[in-house]
Amino acid sequence: MIPRLTAGTRKDTRPAPAGFDRRLIAPMVLGSVLNPINSSMIAVALVPIGIAFGAPPAETAWLVTALYLATAVGQPVIGRLVDMYGPRRLYLAGTGLVGVAGLMGALAPTLGVLIAARVLLGFGTSAAYPAAMRLTRSEAERTGQDSPAGVLTALAVSAQTVAVIGPTLGGILIGAGGWHLVFTVNVPLSAACLVLGVKWLPRAPAAGQRQRQRMDLPGMALFAVLLVSLMLFLMSPGPGRWYLPALTVAAAAVFAARELRVPDPFVDLRVLGGNVPLIVTYVRQLLAYTTSYAFLYGYTQWLEQGRGLSASAAGLALLPLSAAALVTATVTGRREAVRAKLLIGSLLQIAGCAALLLVGARSPVWLLLAVGALLGVPQGLLGLAAQTALYRQADPERIGSAAGLLRTFMYLGALGASAATAAFYPHRADTGGLHGLALFMLAGSALLLAITLPDRSLARLTPEPRQAPRKA
Repeated sequence: MIPRLTAGTRKDTRPAPAGFDRRLIAPMVLGSVLNPINSSMIAVALVPIGIAFGAPPAETAWLVTALYLATAVGQPVIGRLVDMYGPRRLYLAGTGLVGVAGLMGALAPTLGVLIAARVLLGFGTSAAYPAAMRLTRSEAERTGQDSPAGVLTALAVSAQTVAVIGPTLGGILIGAGGWHLVFTVNVPLSAACLVLGVKWLPRAPAAGQRQRQRMDLPGMALFAVLLVSLMLFLMSPGPGRWYLPALTVAAAAVFAARELRVPDPFVDLRVLGGNVPLIVTYVRQLLAYTTSYAFLYGYTQWLEQGRGLSASAAGLALLPLSAAALVTATVTGRREAVRAKLLIGSLLQIAGCAALLLVGARSPVWLLLAVGALLGVPQGLLGLAAQTALYRQADPERIGSAAGLLRTFMYLGALGASAATAAFYPHRADTGGLHGLALFMLAGSALLLAITLPDRSLARLTPEPRQAPRKA
């Protein structure tokens, strides 16, 4: 049984409050936004970095791919460690690595070193979100309050907000001191997380209080091989790279056979296979974020190259996207309404992708802003709906690894979007490539709607009755 963080596991100087410990929210939220802020700021930095190193878009796309590939592997791995050993130590180690990676990127002399820094950022930012979900579940168990909608909303709203204001912030930083500041900003963010984490995060139980569990290192390694080989092929498909999908299939087969056999698997496929609603939630996450990130990367690059805007102006042009996502998530966050959010979000994504087909090199500024605002609304709905669905559907004892897998599917969507962007923009981000990308996004949004409409299990995702708080 996974250890629960109760009043007895906290610092002696920190009496546990009766309700959710609000002091946990600051480190939880700040740590959880490290990944979305790094994934979104880079969107406006790709062109300046390409100019600085003389690299085409197909090469600078690896700055996106490297972070998401590392995160897709790292999130469920670290999430499993959070479930086993508690969130505090993983949170501190991960956020500390973010500062190291930020400094490395700021001083990078070559594109290769910059890509390596993004890999470290991916692993470093993988700890905070599973830790936050584990803490949320532990506090719900401690207090007997099973509907922490406000906390889940804070996590979702902060991530959504930072993801969409990232390009604007990145543009401001680049305008102030060049693309290096997009990496340097991680140093003070990391320091703030470390201070808040040391001060407020509860300590895990002593080693003797934990049930001994074996770490499934072979399963984790097979999972990593599966993902890496798949994404390397998707980034550059071709008959000469036939060995990559073959390796993916082989790794998947061995991974499944092992996870079904070992007593403490990395991913409990027996439980996951019987939880069809959770599997569908992962698929929806993949589809929603493929469209979301394809717009973020593709539209931003087109604004700079196809429309001729500066990096700072392109970032400012995405402000309506940020505002729409923030207002939508904030207004709708207190009500779970998972099915309604998914349906409305899917329909609005379809409308936004269709509107993108009307955009051209001479389109008025108001149209550019309106398209961003339209696609900001589903960003505020879909991410919050998926997070709430996972909290209700996942095994409480594996909430950290389940949350990590949710982020993995989100980043797989980002990797798919990056691959699509590179395919539609082989040389530069022109209007023809943007329209091709819009059709790709439209197909994904239609599929998202198609798998949501018949899913009646979403209507049953309601909070459990409030229970009396447990006595310490």
